[in-house]
Amino acid sequence: MSRIPLRLRLTLVFATTMAVVLTAVGFFVYVRVGGELQTSVDQSLRAGATEALDHIRRDGGLTDPDVRLVDPDQARGETLAQVLDSRGRVLRSSTTGLAPLVSPATIARVTGGKKVLQTSELPGRKSVWRVYALPVKSGGQTVVLVLASSLASRQETLDRLLTELAVAGPIALLLASLAGYGLAAATLRQVESMRRRAAEISASTPGLRLPVPQSRDEFARLAQTLNDMLGRLEASFEHERRFVSDASHELRTPLALLRTELELALRRPRTYDEQRAALESAAEETERLTRLAEDLLLIARSDQGALPIRREHVVVSELLRSVSDRFAVRAGTSERSIRVACDPGVVVDADPARLEQALGNLIENALVHGAGEIELSAQAFGPLVEIHVTDRGAGFPPGFAARAFDRFSRADDVRGAGGTGLGLSIVDLIARAHGGEAGVGVHPGGGADVWIRLERGRLDAVEKPQPDLLSARS
Repeated sequence: MSRIPLRLRLTLVFATTMAVVLTAVGFFVYVRVGGELQTSVDQSLRAGATEALDHIRRDGGLTDPDVRLVDPDQARGETLAQVLDSRGRVLRSSTTGLAPLVSPATIARVTGGKKVLQTSELPGRKSVWRVYALPVKSGGQTVVLVLASSLASRQETLDRLLTELAVAGPIALLLASLAGYGLAAATLRQVESMRRRAAEISASTPGLRLPVPQSRDEFARLAQTLNDMLGRLEASFEHERRFVSDASHELRTPLALLRTELELALRRPRTYDEQRAALESAAEETERLTRLAEDLLLIARSDQGALPIRREHVVVSELLRSVSDRFAVRAGTSERSIRVACDPGVVVDADPARLEQALGNLIENALVHGAGEIELSAQAFGPLVEIHVTDRGAGFPPGFAARAFDRFSRADDVRGAGGTGLGLSIVDLIARAHGGEAGVGVHPGGGADVWIRLERGRLDAVEKPQPDLLSARS
């Protein structure tokens, strides 16, 4: 069944349902028409019995041979009438030589005061008859008036109706099935159009989308949803392509420099100072490659899922002093300084290792691209804390803020050269992993200002070191 085309499967289901419906409707019509015809016959029998009783009472009773039990028109229409005594003897009959129309058991029921309406076969008569028997008082005794009407015309009508249903039903089923097939084909034509277009879409055809039907139905919404998905996939592929291209470019430069240094060192005998300078240059490029590899690994992990974060309550002032101490010597060699300005009561709920990594990247950027004093500060705003790293350099160029956190994005034309262009993107990854955000701006006194906004923690939740009891006793 699964190998049959969908339009044929839909047509088969529709045809089967229509066959069941048509059969049920035909059966209902057949039974209803048969019931109505039989009700009409019963009403005719009751009316005939009432008329016969009127004739009997008006024209002299059962002893008068001129009293008509049925009209001549009804007699020609195969309507029979009899008057029977309690023993089953025929007292009057509409037809000469007519045998009793009811059985002795029925006669006993009627003489007991009941009216009987039944369907039965009459001796010597064709088809089935509808028989109506009722008690009549005559001459101090109870006799039975019986009228019988043939059901041949009713059966003939039902047979003709059955023939018409047997002919019209399959024709209606065929027409309905063809209409269902056409409707399924017209509906699935939109799906086929989307399938053909989907087969044409590849990496070499960017911007190609599925056709969206004009109707606002499920297929139109499906096509729109798939087009949105294609747009997201294209953006993701383009992002990965640029990432691979930029990473290849970034790796090529230090590798080329490293290879050049090694080739020059091996080309001819060199002095100790020359060999040392070559090795130092090679070590510097190797360090750059190492940092680049670590940054790329971190970004790859974040692309695969959320960056793992181990949250704890961190006193921001202590963290800023720790980061400042790490870079103090390097800043001193460049005749620059790092200043910390933070309220000791400011606490954030963060991973201290990741946060220190982000701040280290910001200080690294400030040392490489900025100038003047570097300031580390933190301010609390309600449930949030902003940590700022500022310098007194040339700052960011106009329009750079929109792409500052893109991978391999640089502002080299204003802030010098060097670096991999991943520092700020990693800061943004760490901030978003904490549920916060990062941003760039211009310091009021000039220079660059990069900040991280995180969730504020509680100072009373910070674990305080326990006093050394032995030292206190001594």
